[in-house]
Amino acid sequence: MRQSCVDDSRMIGECAFLAARLALALIVATVSGVADAGASTCRLIKIAEFPVRLVRNKLIIDGAINDHKIGIQLDTGAGRSFILRSAADRLGLTRQQVRGARMFGVGGETNVESAYVDSFKIGETERKGWRPLVVGERDLGTDVAFLLGEDFFHQIDVEFDLANGAIRLFQAKDCDGVSLAYWTNIGVGEVGLEPISDANPQILLSVQINGKSVQALLDSGAAMSVLDKRDAARLGVTPDTPGAYRVGTDGGLGSNLVEYWSGRFQTFAIGNETIRDANIVFADLWHGPRLTDRAFPGSSVTFNPSMLLGADFLRAHRVLVAHSQRKLYFTFTGGQVFGPAEPAKHSGAIKQDAAQGDAKAALTASDNEEGKP
Repeated sequence: MRQSCVDDSRMIGECAFLAARLALALIVATVSGVADAGASTCRLIKIAEFPVRLVRNKLIIDGAINDHKIGIQLDTGAGRSFILRSAADRLGLTRQQVRGARMFGVGGETNVESAYVDSFKIGETERKGWRPLVVGERDLGTDVAFLLGEDFFHQIDVEFDLANGAIRLFQAKDCDGVSLAYWTNIGVGEVGLEPISDANPQILLSVQINGKSVQALLDSGAAMSVLDKRDAARLGVTPDTPGAYRVGTDGGLGSNLVEYWSGRFQTFAIGNETIRDANIVFADLWHGPRLTDRAFPGSSVTFNPSMLLGADFLRAHRVLVAHSQRKLYFTFTGGQVFGPAEPAKHSGAIKQDAAQGDAKAALTASDNEEGKP
């Protein structure tokens, strides 16, 4: 779920600091294994592993707030971690307005509040005495109370292994110039990441659609990958293009509903992977108030990427986001990459088995904590 802030830097800075403390607490408290990433001095230390489940294509792990069990959605598209307002009400939390803070996402602007939490738990790790943000104008379902954003993940390297139902967190040691795709050395895609701002961390990378460069945000909180409508038009596809059709409406953090279409693009390429005749959803993602590149003093963050690379992409790949190297490693595991459309044609370093209908059936990766490419 794409989200950006224009903020009272003291309050939101405190929330980012506490999220970072929670991530670092995992490093200190739960070191559990080492994966050999292929060089004698490089070690990829596994600091945590969480079982993850897909609920309507949302990545959910278990947690607790004040000893009440909650679902935590993993949302790399959110620059800030937060409690949903509907969940804060269900949990009986007292909300307070955050003066001077504004937050935007798909569907427009959302009111920004905060709430005091006695205890917040992920797995066996607990954070006491936290005041996270409270936002969101719509309920995402009773199973989701908290969105864990990129302010948490950008402190560490994170692996999305959805075929094996796992999210793994790593700390890389002496791994400059070494591939961190420890599970294989065959068909590994590699893409550089843009510099990450502490003010509003985002996983931004470049993809190519119809041969043209497009800035994409890796957004695990987006159930499906979505291209901005204006960029789709720039690439030759509009709602009036033959073969394009209306998918429906949906919302995000804001109160407005957004209309979605699907269109066929000649090629989509990322790293060593090319998808031909790709059906990609597009929408007017940033309708309404639009943030400028200078929303944060001294920063040059691009708040409105052209594409959200969502959970459908993660479902069809094994992905390691190496923040330590500013790289993304991935391998194709099978299944449909974009949405529910008919199977796309792949070329390059990947191959799709026609018998594979789901990414979970396609991957037989090792679950060992130590492995070599």
